[in-house]
Amino acid sequence: MKIRKLREEENPPFDLLLLADPSENLIKEYLKKGLCYIAEDGDRISGVYVLLPIREEAIELINLAVAEIYQGKGLGKMLVMHAIEEARNLRYKRIEVGTGNSSISQLALYQKCGFRMNRIDKDFFLQHYEEEIYENGIQCIDMIRLTQDI
Repeated sequence: MKIRKLREEENPPFDLLLLADPSENLIKEYLKKGLCYIAEDGDRISGVYVLLPIREEAIELINLAVAEIYQGKGLGKMLVMHAIEEARNLRYKRIEVGTGNSSISQLALYQKCGFRMNRIDKDFFLQHYEEEIYENGIQCIDMIRLTQDI
């Protein structure tokens, strides 16, 4: 498995990006400002994440997604750890991540990778998405924000 930055001439893997964020418009907007990384298994893209600078000292990990056939095999953790290392190499002091209140496995993953819960953006998904989102039988309403000093 190889993780690398997406080259400018390459098309982002929208099929995977849409797994983590159902808004194609939002994805296009943050891809303009962010750094997209992909995981490859041979010639197949198996995972993706984006690092989005948000302040001089902080960068946000957004849109982490793993192709369904690779889920449950440690690739998500590998991508998170790679993102932390990339943020460190880019000389950021803090990395942040946000996920829905209904994203139970993602909340566990980020905490296993050293992130700590920082705040809750109440009603985030109600305000920023037209369609209701459900995961694990729970409506996704609030954004849980997690941070890690690096």
